[in-house]
Amino acid sequence: MALCSFDIYSEDFADFIYRHVNSAYEALSEISGSGCIDFVSSEYAVVYRSLDQTLPLSLSRYSYDSIPKLYAPMDTSSMEASGIIASFSQPSLNSMGEGCLIGIIDTGIQYENPLFRNPDGSTRILGIWDQTIPGSARLPVPDKEGQVYLRYSDPILYGTAYTREEIDQALSSPSPLERLPSADTQGHGTFLAGIAAGGASPDGSFIGAAPLANLCIVRLRPAKQYLRDFFLIPPEAEAYQENDIMLGVKYLQYVASHYSMPLVILLGMGTSYGSHDGTSPLSQLFRSVSNYSGVVPVVAAGNESGYRHHYSGNIHADQEYEDVEISVASGENGFIAELWSDDPELYTVGFISPTGENIPRIPLTFQNDNRIAFLLEQTVITVNYVNAEVASGSQLIFMRFQDPAPGIWRIRVYSSLFITGQFHIWLPVHGFISDSTFFLRPDPDTTVTDPANTPSVITAGAYDHESGGIYIHSSRGFSCTGVIKPELAAPGVSVYGPGLAKASSQFSDEDLSLPMTRKTGTSIAAAHTAGAVADLLSWAGKNNMLAAFSPASVKSILIRGAARNPVYSYPSKEWGFGTLNLYQSFLRMRESDPP
Repeated sequence: MALCSFDIYSEDFADFIYRHVNSAYEALSEISGSGCIDFVSSEYAVVYRSLDQTLPLSLSRYSYDSIPKLYAPMDTSSMEASGIIASFSQPSLNSMGEGCLIGIIDTGIQYENPLFRNPDGSTRILGIWDQTIPGSARLPVPDKEGQVYLRYSDPILYGTAYTREEIDQALSSPSPLERLPSADTQGHGTFLAGIAAGGASPDGSFIGAAPLANLCIVRLRPAKQYLRDFFLIPPEAEAYQENDIMLGVKYLQYVASHYSMPLVILLGMGTSYGSHDGTSPLSQLFRSVSNYSGVVPVVAAGNESGYRHHYSGNIHADQEYEDVEISVASGENGFIAELWSDDPELYTVGFISPTGENIPRIPLTFQNDNRIAFLLEQTVITVNYVNAEVASGSQLIFMRFQDPAPGIWRIRVYSSLFITGQFHIWLPVHGFISDSTFFLRPDPDTTVTDPANTPSVITAGAYDHESGGIYIHSSRGFSCTGVIKPELAAPGVSVYGPGLAKASSQFSDEDLSLPMTRKTGTSIAAAHTAGAVADLLSWAGKNNMLAAFSPASVKSILIRGAARNPVYSYPSKEWGFGTLNLYQSFLRMRESDPP
């Protein structure tokens, strides 16, 4: 088996996600060939395999859930609106996240910023795993037979991990980035960290939701080109791999265990690839970690509601087919459309191009790569029928549009096994497709991105804390299985928080004006919520009640304290059970026995 550190970075190796049991190690080794294996948990492993042995990548050769999905980022008065400042001012509730770890999987962090330091100048960041910086491989010692067996408890196998001590050493040097080169070039991760756990700014204009919490950061590496090509992602789009996020969760658990701290996992990314029912590998991993008290995942609902990327189908019993119309923008290089059935129903599809070329119904018997070339449009559509997708059990019709001609494309959907006639089709998330490519008859509901559909995570939608209105693009529930998502809404429109400094010297003691900016999106709402959860766990730790604060009980506490507008009915597809109000959540705990 080759050293994973080299294989993982190489564009010559492909990444796959597989379920495993201990007895299946030999099978995974056979799959990896000259590559290697990295265990995520007791259930999942990432297998790295030579690209020469892998291509062409298609659903006729590999299971859908084994191919890592690509995720995109879901881009102070807001603390007052969330009831966080009010909880700070009460002596009996004065928990500001101390003793709690907030783990953020995103674009990294500008660790030099004073907002992430203690009053003595030392860092509150307990660890940074930068997946973009190659480091030495960390393989276990072979056993007496000379075999190397990796286990899910092993440390990271690629990238570079920095400890709190190494961060402090860098901060004390004249040029921190020369000593510790991890950075955040996009600013998204730094902003989330500031909202969730930033300290008070010198001028008093800003404070985070849990300003005394510790931080642990995973900087994701960009997605490999072969996956970008498979999913037809435009060159300018930020995209990150599902398996890297999963391994980030493993790292956060490792650090939290090392310091014996409760952990809040903040993920401000999402994807529209998948069944939207909480059965993807990442969703299943979140289900698993949510079984432990003191580990609470918080996920952004997504920013998909206003982009017309979701279609809800309903074929009647006496109806032969239903036409689904997609307006495709000029210059669109390609996109994926996924049709998911309500299990156990089955469907088939045909197509009509903008010039009227009609592709008749493709039979279910053709389950391999059905490649359709259109004569006039110079467009190729590849169709795969997956009649019982491994994770969800539902039918998936995977439609890959390459070089689609501009105009109105029709997907003609036929029912092959009728029960209710209901199905969903999703286009990729905003940023992975042109804003001018959309369904002509979209449904703004059921647009919560994965893994936010996972029942055990806390899912946050976004609202404007100044106007009181819901954010226009905040993804709406419920999930396609009827699970109430999002659970609540938090501030996420034009929120004030830390920006990126051009150089570390901007953080000198003489300059008290920190770089600040404003951002919008459900990831910002999730950061507020993650900070509030850290405050709750901090309070529970002080009162020796941490064992009782499971993810489910924390969710219930936040839901009970949520502010509800009498104008709306709850639970709501936009608002969940209301808006985040930490102070009211604390007060509600007095009205019943603690969890």
